[in-house]
Amino acid sequence: MKKKLKAEYQPGGSKRHEIITKAVTYLKDPRFGLQADKKFFLLEQVGLTTLEYLEALNKAAAGDAKESEYWQSE
Repeated sequence: MKKKLKAEYQPGGSKRHEIITKAVTYLKDPRFGLQADKKFFLLEQVGLTTLEYLEALNKAAAGDAKESEYWQSE
């Protein structure tokens, strides 16, 4: 039996941003396997759209905005 996300976590839901934030953390962690495996899981199992996946991947690769607030350009 396949599990289904609650309505507030589905696309357009009020808590969708929490799924994206967790995806960024998931993508950063090397314990969860190869990038291709992570992509498959997020797209097929979690139900992220391609755009949401790319947004999470970009944040994971570049660092979250919260982290960059502490750095100042010279």
